[in-house]
Amino acid sequence: MSLGTYTPPAQQPQGDVEISDTFSPELTSRDLDVTESAQQKLAEIVGQSEDDIEGIRIYVGGGGCSGLSYGMTFTDQITDYDTVLDFGDFKILVDVVALNYLRGAQIDYISEVGRERFVFNNVFAETGGSGTCGGCGSAGGGCA
Repeated sequence: MSLGTYTPPAQQPQGDVEISDTFSPELTSRDLDVTESAQQKLAEIVGQSEDDIEGIRIYVGGGGCSGLSYGMTFTDQITDYDTVLDFGDFKILVDVVALNYLRGAQIDYISEVGRERFVFNNVFAETGGSGTCGGCGSAGGGCA
């Protein structure tokens, strides 16, 4: 007995949805909002570097009990899987997998007495998550 082969149905646009078979590397502020204070600090950091920097890569890592972790690092290359948000003085690069976890988030820079840091706010905004990075059995975590 042969089951034959499966042929998936053709994708048909539904309503106003436009299906594209091409990848767009353009990232917008709707995808990832970078506050003015974060932009200023990132431009300052890039300007102080003596390395050849193509951009600042935003990444998502981890999982499990500690929740996801979010970070930034310098990169000297743009890959075929990167989306790019260009600020003139610097570029932010997010690969398409990380973008699924970052879409709708905000990167802010906070300077308090004795403590300066970048924070990722509103993570999971577009995917319907809680907006926090939780640990096992916990609603709190390192992200707001």
